[in-house]
Amino acid sequence: MIGPEVVAEIMRLYVVERWRPGTIARHLGIHRDTVKNAIRRDGGKIERAARASKLDRFEGFIRDTFEQYPKVPASVVWRMITARGYSGSESHFRKWVRQRELRPRRKGEAFLELRTLPAEQGQVDWASFGTVPVKGGERRLSAFLMVLSYSRRIFVRYFFEQKMGAFLEGHAAAFAHFGGVPRTILYDNLKSAVLERIGDAIRFHPKMLEMAAWYRFVPRPVAVARGNEKGRVERAISYLRSSFFMSWRWTSLPQLNQDVLAWCTEVADQRQWPQHRSRSVMDAFAEERDQLIPIVDPFAFAQRTTVSIGKTPYARFDCNRYTVPPDHVRRDLTIEATSEKIRVLDGTEKEITEHERCWDKGQDVEVPDHIEGLVKAKKQARMHRNQLRLIRAVPHAEKLLCELASRRSAMALPVDELTRLLDEFGAHELQIAVDEALESGSPHPGSVRLILDRRRRARQARPPVAVLLPDDERIRDLVVTPHDLAEYDTVSSRRKK
Repeated sequence: MIGPEVVAEIMRLYVVERWRPGTIARHLGIHRDTVKNAIRRDGGKIERAARASKLDRFEGFIRDTFEQYPKVPASVVWRMITARGYSGSESHFRKWVRQRELRPRRKGEAFLELRTLPAEQGQVDWASFGTVPVKGGERRLSAFLMVLSYSRRIFVRYFFEQKMGAFLEGHAAAFAHFGGVPRTILYDNLKSAVLERIGDAIRFHPKMLEMAAWYRFVPRPVAVARGNEKGRVERAISYLRSSFFMSWRWTSLPQLNQDVLAWCTEVADQRQWPQHRSRSVMDAFAEERDQLIPIVDPFAFAQRTTVSIGKTPYARFDCNRYTVPPDHVRRDLTIEATSEKIRVLDGTEKEITEHERCWDKGQDVEVPDHIEGLVKAKKQARMHRNQLRLIRAVPHAEKLLCELASRRSAMALPVDELTRLLDEFGAHELQIAVDEALESGSPHPGSVRLILDRRRRARQARPPVAVLLPDDERIRDLVVTPHDLAEYDTVSSRRKK
């Protein structure tokens, strides 16, 4: 620390005598940084000696270019002066431009605070969360968000697509969650809402208009490049990313949607209401709830498409195949798809079958009854069916079967034997046994069974006992109710008496 007398002498020498900080430090016998800190604390500004730069001779050209083209990137101007003889780096050029403040400052635009009445407006947008791995490939994960502008209540649902069906489903789910519909909904010129726009001439998507007429709300796209007009949903997206998604671990789409709905009600609804910090969002929504447009019936949001069934009883839809009854091959059928279900309809709109929606890729989603009858009718198909099932469960079994085929072995019995082992021991144990059989050079079902039995004995597990029942519906569907074994002790004690 230096005293006030030393500080006064430093400032006299610096301001009056125009001494440099280094000269003052040597004269007073103190460190140069101490001198600089004293000058700054006293309100002085340390002037640095200007150094010549390679860019000085281009300064007029750079200033004129930025004035003529205010939005031109600095990288473009750097390439322009490089062509005129500048040999420095782009990073140095950018730093030099910032220090000289050669680019004209953009005039900040002022905005009015937008306030809405209860139930007057909602805002909708998609948020992208990148790609996620699924079995057989990848899917794009997106979140549909709707925010009530007055109360700031949020609804979120995740989808693996941004198609029209998901867009409509998100609306229907949001209205059901809120218990009503706002009178106007703002959109950011989404393709799902606006097909074409030239100035104020707007062509809405027909399905969008159909849904708006059903729920009796007014769709309204914001002006082009005016994202501030729907700032509530933009802030909700940032809030969703930071408060929920960044710290959440999920394993399936249904589980993710269940968790995010819990977050909406338990976290987002309990946050402070921006217009009055002493109240929560749910308190504000209590005022808004009764003024929402009531819902009469849900809108039919399922995506519909026509598919052609070939020789095999499978309908192809969205990278997967879904089974249909064998008597519907070589026909055109209709698929109604939501994020959860796949319904297959015939020409009379009668439902043929229903499946859980599969979001993997390249998978066969099957109803056992659709295939088993066909397998029984075609005996030759049995081996191929079991072989396909075996390879799907244990991929390395294909290599074992190829080894058997190269030795001119018949394939039907090995396939049946390996399928029985799959049912007895499960896919994980069979995979280990198949790998060990291949490594030992003994690719045969007998070797695989020996390995499985050895591993079972090592675990001290009981041998699996197959229960073979006759092909009789009265026996297959029989329900056996277990009893407490203590009842048998009671019976035996009665007999002794």
